[in-house]
Amino acid sequence: MVKLEVCRSNKSPWVCLTCSSVHCGRYVNGHAKKHYEDAQVPLANHKKSEKQDKPQHTVCMDCSSYSTYCYRCDDFVVNDTKLGLVQKVREHLQNLENSAFTADRHRKRKLLENSSLNTKLLKVNGSTTGICATGLRNLGNTCFMNAILQSLSNIEQFCCYFKELPAVELRNGKTAGRRTYHTRSQGDNNVSLVEEFRKTLCALWQGSQTAFSPESLFYVVWKIMPNFRGYQQQDAHEFMRYLLDHLHLELQGGFNGVSRSAILQENSALSGSNKCCMKGIYKTNSLETERKENGASTVVTAIFGGILQNEVNCLICGTESRKFDPFLDLSLDIPSQFRNKRSKNQENGPVCSLRDCLRSFTDLEELDETELYMCHKCKKKQKSTKKFWIQKLPKVLCLHLKRFHWTAYLRNKVDTYVEFPLRGLDMKCYLLEPENSGPESCLYDLAAVVVHHGSGVGSGHYTAYATHEGRWFHFNDSTVTLTDEDTVVKAKAYILFYVERQAKAGSDKL
Repeated sequence: MVKLEVCRSNKSPWVCLTCSSVHCGRYVNGHAKKHYEDAQVPLANHKKSEKQDKPQHTVCMDCSSYSTYCYRCDDFVVNDTKLGLVQKVREHLQNLENSAFTADRHRKRKLLENSSLNTKLLKVNGSTTGICATGLRNLGNTCFMNAILQSLSNIEQFCCYFKELPAVELRNGKTAGRRTYHTRSQGDNNVSLVEEFRKTLCALWQGSQTAFSPESLFYVVWKIMPNFRGYQQQDAHEFMRYLLDHLHLELQGGFNGVSRSAILQENSALSGSNKCCMKGIYKTNSLETERKENGASTVVTAIFGGILQNEVNCLICGTESRKFDPFLDLSLDIPSQFRNKRSKNQENGPVCSLRDCLRSFTDLEELDETELYMCHKCKKKQKSTKKFWIQKLPKVLCLHLKRFHWTAYLRNKVDTYVEFPLRGLDMKCYLLEPENSGPESCLYDLAAVVVHHGSGVGSGHYTAYATHEGRWFHFNDSTVTLTDEDTVVKAKAYILFYVERQAKAGSDKL
């Protein structure tokens, strides 16, 4: 375990690439930055024309993620020296980490062998952690990606599909089997999002390591999703939409030598008679992708795909217009009357519930002047009303709470606590034809929750809660801890993943 030179902490060690001293990074006490600032003091009185020979200690490396940061540029960097010195430091740190990890694994195995309790849990430093659970290393503000990946990994149907796909080695020759560190300048086009997503899911819940570094997946994300290049904080919901959309497109076209027909055959087993084909144009908040008229279903649409009916009525002539919109998740407003509430226990007024958000989404509303409807009968834009019905519910219902909204100059966060059920979310009253649904077919149980900590979309931190084999875990990048239901229900949810309940008895409803 690395002890930092100033605060003696063992969290977030950053090594200076000039003098090899180790200090804590920006998310602890910021001593790495102070080390850089102290190195600039002797240079303050130098004239601009004078040659500055003293080292300035501007570049350091995160010992956990191996990402390189330059304080002068105030950004993460991907360049290396001509001699590849940065890569040599990475390899040296990795060798040290592997040696320490091997010793730690032997120590834990010995403790388990000597324990009289048959358990998969071990108390380390006073906190209970799941040995079988694997965290995801932060590669530089990639908590938004880690929280989504951990949530999806705990949706059993979805995760199992990818884990059972055939593996493909994208690298060969001298690079086969070697861990590589990709840069933006590399021209390798032989990438597969599905393959890297599969490998990441396979690495989780194996218990063979405490944390997995998803740099290969992140490299593919950089290649095919330009919006997510760099190391700045990103929106987890936007990333999820892009990720699911690109997985769907790649599965539609076939990959890894598997034909499209073979993929569709496997999808049919998942979707059955309720197969949802995404037709026309599928729109997301971040991306609009044109689908073919009879676009093929994939595991993405078979599990997350639902259908909305959008009814618009002209208030002048009464003409009704209906259209069907496929969706992979629903974005719900937090009603304005609850937006000033800061905590669950605040006394002034009722607590906002998920039912309030769903009702606000589906209730009849009059469109304002900026959203006038083009009435085909009146031949001009008219005032109108709009209402949503759910025509088809998905197997996994993903609900996104709109916590970020634009003001004149800023994107503010709605920090209101929203009460949500762990079990028995009843969606029947939001269906277009509820009479055609069975008594248990509209009940959903919570599988995962993504939480945003902080005040702004471009800052803060993402973590996730998810249930695995009846236990709730908290996923905070590399750290995974066992938690309880009382802690989960107090979370200020940003994205909720509900799984359709199988035909079993259960009466707890929202």
